[in-house]
Amino acid sequence: MNQRAVGKQYEELAVAYLTEKGMKIVETNFRNRQGEIDIIGYHEGYLVFTEVKYRRTESAGNPVEAVTRAKQKKICIVADYYRYLHRISDQMPVRYDIIAILKEHIEWYQNAFYHQ
Repeated sequence: MNQRAVGKQYEELAVAYLTEKGMKIVETNFRNRQGEIDIIGYHEGYLVFTEVKYRRTESAGNPVEAVTRAKQKKICIVADYYRYLHRISDQMPVRYDIIAILKEHIEWYQNAFYHQ
């Protein structure tokens, strides 16, 4: 299985997990020239932009560490464009989360980082 297929499989797992936890998913794999956001949804009054990271083994590092400052900045730029495109008010609270999957263990980091 190629990396894209593996990534899609774990993003689908993350969507199911977040839905079970009460998030209303509105879009997946939103892309523009600057980058991509894996999952966009609403949770507890927030518009949430979620990055999904998977690692097969611990030797590959913690999945959260893969969301570097540069990646965070790209996510924020794409999120700003999404909000502009969908005319979402600046008054809408926004959150940036990470779903980290290590082997089969899922960890949800809410407010994992702030707008860059």
